[in-house]
Amino acid sequence: MATDVVPVRLGARSYEVRIGPGLIDRAGEELAPMLRRKRVAIVTEERVAARHLPRLSAALDRAGIAHAALSLPAGEGTKGWDGLRATTEFLLDEKVERRDLVIAFGGGVIGDLAGFASAILRRGVRFAQIPTTLLAQVDSSVGGKTGINTRHGKNLVGAFHQPSVVLADTSVLDTLPARDLLAGYGEVVKYGLLGDAAFFDWLEVNGPALAAGDAAARQYAVRRSVEMKAGIVERDETEEGERALLNLGHTFCHALEAATGYSDRLLHGEGVAIGCALAFELSSRLGLCSQETPSRVRAHLKEMGMKTDLADIPGTLPDAAALLRLMGQDKKVVDGKLRFILARGIGAAFVADDVPPATVEALLTDALGQR
Repeated sequence: MATDVVPVRLGARSYEVRIGPGLIDRAGEELAPMLRRKRVAIVTEERVAARHLPRLSAALDRAGIAHAALSLPAGEGTKGWDGLRATTEFLLDEKVERRDLVIAFGGGVIGDLAGFASAILRRGVRFAQIPTTLLAQVDSSVGGKTGINTRHGKNLVGAFHQPSVVLADTSVLDTLPARDLLAGYGEVVKYGLLGDAAFFDWLEVNGPALAAGDAAARQYAVRRSVEMKAGIVERDETEEGERALLNLGHTFCHALEAATGYSDRLLHGEGVAIGCALAFELSSRLGLCSQETPSRVRAHLKEMGMKTDLADIPGTLPDAAALLRLMGQDKKVVDGKLRFILARGIGAAFVADDVPPATVEALLTDALGQR
C-alpha cells in the first residue's frame, strides 16, 4: 500500500505527515535527509519500547544514524513535571543541540511530553513524531500542541511547537489492544461530527471493518482525519478561532479525566466519545439540532462497542456541580465563561461561549442519574 502524504502548510514551519504501513522500518531513510549530524535522541515509553523500539533502532542503524533512547513509564501519569524533568535531563545528558532531532516515539502522552521538552530545551530544538496509536496518528501528533498536566488540570502548561515530520505507520495499529484502538476511533469520529458529514456517513458504513483490521479503511480514516486537522491548523495555528472546533467533546472529556484521576478508568479517546455524545445532547436541548441527531451519534458509538454514557465509566463520579467546577479549569475558559463546541447538525459544529451553566448542570445531573 502506497504512503499518503498530507502537507501542513505553515510557512517556515511547514512539514509533512506521511501515512502508511512500514514507515518505522523506513524511518532511517525518511529522517536522514533532515539530519545535520547522524544522531538522534528517542523518547518513548516502556510498552512501545518492548514491542517496537528494536524495529526503529534497526532502521536507524541501517541508515548509519546513532541513537539513544529514554523509556518512560506508560500512562497519563508520566505527562507531568517529573516526566518533563526526566526527559529534559536525558536530552541534556545526550548533548542534544538546537539543530539536532528528538524523536517522540509513542502515543499522545509521549508526543506531548517529548514535544514540550523539545520546545523548551535550548529555547527550541527540532523533533519528529512517530505516533504508535490511532489517537496520536489522527490527532495529537499533528498541529504542534505540546504540554503536560498539573494538579490544576490537563495540558495547562505547554507550548505550540510544530514537528519537523510525522511518520504515521498504520501497520502499528495491528498491535493495539481493542480498547486503545476504539479510544483512538473516538477522535476519528470527532472529525466527521465537527466538519465533514460525508466522512461520518463513511464511518457508519466502514467503521466496523476499520475496527476489525481492514488496512485500507484504517489508512483512509487516518488520512482524512489528518487532512481535516491540517486544514484547520493552517488557518488557525494557535487556536484564535476555528481551531477550537477540534475541541468538540473535550470540555466534558477533560472534566471526566480529572474526575477519574487521569487513570485507566477512562482513556482520553473514550472521554472524547462520551463528550461528543454529551455535546450533541446539549445542542439538542438548546434547540440547535434535532433530537434524532444525538441519538444517531450515540447509536454509531454503541455499534462500535465504545463508551457513550457516564454509566460506562467504572467507579463513582463527582456530582454535576463538581464536574461543572472541573470544567472551569479548562483551557477553553475565556473571560471566565465556559466555551463549548456545539453543533447545528452532524458536520456543523461551532464555538459557543454563552451556554447557560444551569443547562449544562442539568444535563450532567440527568446523565449521572442514568448510572
